[in-house]
Amino acid sequence: MPIIVNLDLMMAKRKISLNELSERVEITPANLSILKTGKAKAIRFSTLEAICKELQCQPGDILEWTDEANVTSP
Repeated sequence: MPIIVNLDLMMAKRKISLNELSERVEITPANLSILKTGKAKAIRFSTLEAICKELQCQPGDILEWTDEANVTSP
């Protein structure tokens, strides 16, 4: 998938656990885990806004687009 989720990196930088962030943004730990691992098919803007507010970051710090067609495999 060409969208890479860097939520785990931002959480590590802010030293916040999955459970703590899930409580603060009022999303289940299971759903936050699905997002964190890149398995989510969509995210609501309200959820993205809440995550960015808690982590004091921009959406682009969490979501990254890559052009798979131009990525070479090792």
